[in-house]
Amino acid sequence: MKKTIAQYVKYGLFALPVILVGIQFVPYGRPEGNPPIIREPAWNSPESRALAKRACFDCHSNETVWPWYSRIAPVSWLVRWDVDNGRKELNFSEWQNGLRKGENPKKIKEELVEGEMPPLQYRLIHADARLTPAERQQLADGLTATAIQQAYR
Repeated sequence: MKKTIAQYVKYGLFALPVILVGIQFVPYGRPEGNPPIIREPAWNSPESRALAKRACFDCHSNETVWPWYSRIAPVSWLVRWDVDNGRKELNFSEWQNGLRKGENPKKIKEELVEGEMPPLQYRLIHADARLTPAERQQLADGLTATAIQQAYR
């Protein structure tokens, strides 16, 4: 007996909610709070910190604000992955005598000025993270000055 497209659609519509409920039991992705703040950089200016907090801290610090959708799979998996990778690349809450090994002020500045950071998926949901070109430049200059200032302490 050959199944029709309508039957496949019917089965799919039944399976989809079952799958969506089932994936809620996958443990990865649920926020467990934030690790402690070890040390924040000595910012070159309060404006630099304010811009970084507004556009960067959710993924690049231990001060992540976990929105409601970060508790619902599969979106929680994506949010968790972004935060984990963001903290691994650059973490303003674990600033020990300047940038960690592998963190490059030039690369950070380029990504900011060229609009790669914050990433599009973050800017779409967080309107306050949408920086103007002037704010991008100000933040890039501030982060560079902060990193250089730390290197010579």
